[in-house]
Amino acid sequence: MNKPLILVSNDDGITSKGIRTLVEVMKELGEVIVVAPDSPQSGMGHAITIGNTLRLEENNIFDDVVAYQCSGTPADCVKLAKHFVLKDRKPDLVVSGINHGSNTSISVLYSGTMSAAIEGAIEGMPSIGFSLCDFSADADFSHVKAYVKSIAKNVLEKGVPKGIALNVNFPPKRNENIKGVKVCRQARAKWQEQFDQRYDPNGRRYFWMAGNFVNHDKGEDNDEWAIANNYVSIVPCLFDLTAHHAISTLNDDWNLTV
Repeated sequence: MNKPLILVSNDDGITSKGIRTLVEVMKELGEVIVVAPDSPQSGMGHAITIGNTLRLEENNIFDDVVAYQCSGTPADCVKLAKHFVLKDRKPDLVVSGINHGSNTSISVLYSGTMSAAIEGAIEGMPSIGFSLCDFSADADFSHVKAYVKSIAKNVLEKGVPKGIALNVNFPPKRNENIKGVKVCRQARAKWQEQFDQRYDPNGRRYFWMAGNFVNHDKGEDNDEWAIANNYVSIVPCLFDLTAHHAISTLNDDWNLTV
């Protein structure tokens, strides 16, 4: 009963290698409850299910951990965990991941992994999203376990400012050890999309999104630089998207009378 209560979710689905790694580490720190999607939900952003039913079923995929699979999005999973699974119990920590692939820079807006963490922050719970910058199905997570444990332990013991979720990205496993951790900002970078126009066997047109990630940021204090230079990046993220510095500009410069 004295152990911290840790809620684990993700966007790659309850059977992913990344969430299994995360559960293993979190078991060393507290009591773990898993509520995760029953299928991959990558790129869902902060979507929630409002026009369809939500299904929640117990899953014994983790031997000694209570786990549920949910038909909804990562944000749905955290909401259902708080309001139904845990009821009167509030998690001491919400962790999401470990994602198969990068969630640096602008990807934080599209990320289902980070939406679970940000949903936790909205509900007033310390939250972390973990991602490994390796999209391969057989990605090696072994080199990040100690960092996952250290970061989570720091959050449990020292907390994070209210309303903030940490976006943590790990470099892929390389020949050299990770150099350390950088607390940094989100890089000014974006996806430059291209759309392949194709046709199915019935002659109906469809599109396949492709493109390249373009980094316009030359700074050395951002998450893209940290990953490229073999550091772990930690970006504190707010769910308040208000551009506070623009309020006075709009009030002073615009004529809003009608």
